[in-house]
Amino acid sequence: MAFGTQDETDEVMNEINMTPLVDVMLVLLIIFIITVPVMKHAVNIDLPRATNQPQDAKPETIRLSVDADGSYYWNEGKVDDATMERQLLAAGRQNPQPELHIRGDKSVRYERVAQAMAAAQKAGVRKIGFITEPKN
Repeated sequence: MAFGTQDETDEVMNEINMTPLVDVMLVLLIIFIITVPVMKHAVNIDLPRATNQPQDAKPETIRLSVDADGSYYWNEGKVDDATMERQLLAAGRQNPQPELHIRGDKSVRYERVAQAMAAAQKAGVRKIGFITEPKN
């Protein structure tokens, strides 16, 4: 009785057979090599022609400065509060709307800058920025 030989044939295999995996990967590679050039072909369509004019209308920039004593300067020209509000209303109606750059002196009361911002918001100016100097 050959009990020893039967035990040797019933051993469990501890290694994975890689041959089927390699075969499947090669088949997938071949499928992708064949289908990728087919996917890159574009459909020819006759698109309508249109003229395109570049739009050079850039909005102007308004520089509103507030000096140390609280006076307003509209593009380096001194203005009073009522004139500034009228000019902000005119700027708010323009199309495209100009950008408002506010420069406040560091010693001015914040109230004067806040009044300018409130007047700009009331006038409908949507693009407001603050100008500062870089720290040395």
